[in-house]
Amino acid sequence: MLDRLYIAATSQHVGKTTCTLGLMAAIRQREFRVGYCKPVGQEWVELGDLQVDKDALLFARGMDFELRSELHSPVIIGSGVTAKYLDDPSRYQFSSAITRASRKLQSRNDFVIYEGTGHPGVGSVCDVSNAQVAQLLNAPVVMIVEGGIGSTIDRLNMNLAMFRERRVPVRGVIVNKTLPAKLEKVRYYVGKYLEKTGIPLLGVLPYEKILANPIMASIRHALKGRTLMNREGLDNQVENIASGSLLAQEEVENLKNLLVIVSHRRLYEALSALQSILEERNLPGTTISGVVVTGLSDDNPDLPHSDFLSAHNIPVVACQLDTYGAAVRISQMEVKINLKTPWKIRRAVELIEEHVDMDLLL
Repeated sequence: MLDRLYIAATSQHVGKTTCTLGLMAAIRQREFRVGYCKPVGQEWVELGDLQVDKDALLFARGMDFELRSELHSPVIIGSGVTAKYLDDPSRYQFSSAITRASRKLQSRNDFVIYEGTGHPGVGSVCDVSNAQVAQLLNAPVVMIVEGGIGSTIDRLNMNLAMFRERRVPVRGVIVNKTLPAKLEKVRYYVGKYLEKTGIPLLGVLPYEKILANPIMASIRHALKGRTLMNREGLDNQVENIASGSLLAQEEVENLKNLLVIVSHRRLYEALSALQSILEERNLPGTTISGVVVTGLSDDNPDLPHSDFLSAHNIPVVACQLDTYGAAVRISQMEVKINLKTPWKIRRAVELIEEHVDMDLLL
């Protein structure tokens, strides 16, 4: 019986972690004891004496298990490691650390999910590429790829080659972030291509805007901004964005989870217009996710309409970029699932249950 899977992706930001969360939860719901491991990590956090990959931390908190770095995040390739490895590989025992973690996890669980890093070639410089690690673990692969037809098939063909080279079996493919109107077309043509390779198409997941929505804390980080008011509102989800000038002209249609980006020179005018719009449409101030004040260098500005902002716990973030620059920076953000977005974790689980053939996978 299948007792392990290696989740790989054709590139970053295609939803590998989101799909892994959903798969782990779906297998758990079938009454298996399921373990998790991120064999090779690049982005790590420190928790006291622990140094662990940030995804391992997300899974430990989200899936409720005690996090142990040697089990759940055995290898971290941080800054400078690759050059040191090339100078003297004998200083590192990456493969041994991964193997030890796998043996313990496999003995304690019915099923173990191993989450890869980046595209299949990541880690090659240290002899721990995704393909090499999957081979070491004797784990069949589920490949995650972004939705489309021609580009999707091209990416699959290129990325699956590394696993074919090492004779790693591919259990199936999940196509993620597919435009809802193209779901059936993508399912038909990608499935038709995969039939020739003998690899099953496990599912096609629709693109969901809620999974791409950032929170105010992520926006503050992307803008290198600082919080002026209502820090406790930084977990607010942002769904729509409007500039202060549009507010002043009352041309904003959708105010749900709205982020307002406005120059400090027009802040009073924009907030006045915002309150008028809310009153006219009989909407609560809590529909506003936050305000970004641009071009502000004053550390302690006197903010207008502070009573309104405080009453509805609207966080205010300041940055030195101009309004256009802030909007561009936000539009270029890669939004990752994290512990502060529990609704995304829930939706990830639902999407896998709704769109992936778990019986075929298992």
